Amino acid sequence: MSDKVTKIDEMNLAGTKGKITVTTIKEPYGPNSESVASIGISLNANATEPEWKVHIPKANIAQVIEALQKAEKEL
Repeated sequence: MSDKVTKIDEMNLAGTKGKITVTTIKEPYGPNSESVASIGISLNANATEPEWKVHIPKANIAQVIEALQKAEKEL
């Protein structure tokens, strides 16, 4: 990982051999762009790049967590 990416946590992706990785990324869209939280999904634990990624700006994190908690109750 580059010095712009900080790994926060990594967990097994239930039902697969894959991983969920949570990181923060400084300047993801070039110089002076806002840092984001990034969630990556890899279907293969050895993957060097996730198949899916989502970048979440700091201003949206609380709302996304709330929505995920609601989704969890629905599952």
